[in-house]
Amino acid sequence: MYRRTVPGQHRLEVPFGVELRTDNRWVQFARIMPWEKIEALYSANFTEAKGQVSKPSRLAFGALFVQWRLGLTDEETVDQIRENPSIQFFCGYESYTTEKPFDKSLMVHFRKRITAEIMKDIAREAFAEEARKAVVGRDAPGAPGDDDDNDSSTGASGESGGTGVGRDAPGAPKGTMLLDATCCPADIHYPTDINLLNHARELTEQIIDHLHEQSARSGIDKPRTYRNVARTAYLSFAKKRKYTAAHLRNAIRQQLQYVRRNLDTIAKQVGQGVGLRGLDKELYKKLLVVSELYRQQKLMYDGRTHKVEGRIVSISQPHLRPIVRGKANAPVEFGAKVATARIGGFTFVIHLDYDNFQEAKYLIESAEEYRRIFGIYPEAIIGDRAYGTRENRNYCKSKGIRLSGPGLGRKSEEVKEAEKKQNYQDGCVRNAIEGDYGSGKRKYGLDRIMAKLDDTTFTAISFGFFVKNMEHLRTVRSAGPDRVTLRPVKSP
Repeated sequence: MYRRTVPGQHRLEVPFGVELRTDNRWVQFARIMPWEKIEALYSANFTEAKGQVSKPSRLAFGALFVQWRLGLTDEETVDQIRENPSIQFFCGYESYTTEKPFDKSLMVHFRKRITAEIMKDIAREAFAEEARKAVVGRDAPGAPGDDDDNDSSTGASGESGGTGVGRDAPGAPKGTMLLDATCCPADIHYPTDINLLNHARELTEQIIDHLHEQSARSGIDKPRTYRNVARTAYLSFAKKRKYTAAHLRNAIRQQLQYVRRNLDTIAKQVGQGVGLRGLDKELYKKLLVVSELYRQQKLMYDGRTHKVEGRIVSISQPHLRPIVRGKANAPVEFGAKVATARIGGFTFVIHLDYDNFQEAKYLIESAEEYRRIFGIYPEAIIGDRAYGTRENRNYCKSKGIRLSGPGLGRKSEEVKEAEKKQNYQDGCVRNAIEGDYGSGKRKYGLDRIMAKLDDTTFTAISFGFFVKNMEHLRTVRSAGPDRVTLRPVKSP
């Protein structure tokens, strides 16, 4: 059950006659946040008119924003809201309170309700206007009219436009869009075949013990698992500082045999009338994952290969996939891949997926999204060479968009020299989106996603980019007067 509230900034009653300054970051965030849009999207999650009343959208969204802005755990986020008057003001409190706002477990429900698709709509509402002013110009179709005749496509982010031909014509392409993709690694151990199989063996032994608690009432003896022998075999390999491929293959073969034996034992226990209902939901899910993991590892072992479709790299997070990036420090990363577009200093999430994808196929979608927001196409799209597919070239040519990268066919020396110079300039401009990824991973938690569920991970990544955009928006917009007068509460 949910009760819709009328979005609006409350005046916070704080003790000791304290006043919150308007240059307080949480006061500034509260003023520029699109609370009306957030309320409309969040309330759509609730259809039942009965049950316990859920927390308001401002508190739910504000808690997630605070968590990602400060890099906190769920427990620490709850404590910060309870102890900090400025954060309570941001979350919509009318008076300061020392009561606990909610249980930490609700943070998971907040992440489930505010999905990545909802975050796209909120980001469009929050940043489209400033992105238009920075890149497209204030006189673009649909933009708020003013006396500032800013026709340049070079915005606050320093991103320059294309050739500048026909830019004053109504509906002509204008502005620059930067495209790229990156991986946001999850918080898991580096997956190796031998460690995954050892973990699977330990889980199956735990499941056998749980099932035996039920069968013991019928006088059935506990099945052998040879867990001590299997543990000794694993440690004898894991402690080796150097090992050959033959040693590794032999260790994998041993662990595969132990896992297969345990899976057969579990099947035998079920055949004896022991139900799997005794297992909790999490352990039952892991049993299914272990069965698929064994199938994949056995297939790779028999085929002497390291590739398999839908490869599992974490038993606790089976939705994760290896993303081959080809970077010097991390050639393979394990997490979700995200394709983004940078417009006017703001980064918009275009696509999120756990499977590795070719980001070039989302160029057309990005350009159409640009048109939906601003009413026109971008004058230039700048990305790496992967975006220069024939389909993308034909599309950009039909829309009057300049696509960065070397052209096709033979060229004269003059054209080659001009193209080389243009490509160098585009490369300098493209550094901006690479810097977005760097700052997002260093400061906003995108280098290690702590969320564990497949849907909440996408929400966490979206919030990382959203918080970064809000910081940029806060620096762009004026903070107003020096102080905001709030009603003090007399101390007892």
